[in-house]
Amino acid sequence: MSDNKQSVDEARKNAKHEAAMKKQKTNIDSSIAAADKERGVGILLTGNGKGKTSSAFGMVIRALGYGYKVGVVQFIKGEQLSGEELYLRDQCPDVTFYQMGTGFTWDTQDRGGDIAAAKKTWEVARQLLADDSVHLVVLDELTYMLSFDYLDEQKVLDAIAKRPVNQSVVVTGRGGGSSLQAVMDTVSEVKEVKHAFNSGIMARKGVDF
Repeated sequence: MSDNKQSVDEARKNAKHEAAMKKQKTNIDSSIAAADKERGVGILLTGNGKGKTSSAFGMVIRALGYGYKVGVVQFIKGEQLSGEELYLRDQCPDVTFYQMGTGFTWDTQDRGGDIAAAKKTWEVARQLLADDSVHLVVLDELTYMLSFDYLDEQKVLDAIAKRPVNQSVVVTGRGGGSSLQAVMDTVSEVKEVKHAFNSGIMARKGVDF
């Protein structure tokens, strides 16, 4: 290919790229201009893939960066401390961190005990959802409490829907059903394409927990 033809091809590619980016910018600017509501949002992170809790904690760090108060309630998680909990408890006094701490349901095999622990944990979550000084509430693995019928679904949905107008809530966990999706503003489904665990690789400290 001659230098002249190569230059012409590059010019065409550049012009096509510029036109596409201008169109994209127009669409984005239009969407931003149309978004005139300012209030807290409900976000559901569900699906079988890895990264739901990690994404939620990314939003925790983001909120803390602006000096906001945050509440984190973890359902299902076991007694082992995670890296995020160790850091937040030590470095971030504006975070209320509560963990159910009974372990996974397939470990405890105690439905009555799990229900009692879930109700106690939900009471902490309910209080956070009613506190207008809390900017962000994370309800990690809450979906399991609903799918296992450990909590009254309607009471949970009502508390989420009636939270303070400027408060945002993030719910994580597999099996986020249609009722929960209906009260959320944003729903993302994380799809598993490949997972290290299925190749016999152990969970990694500082990456997985």
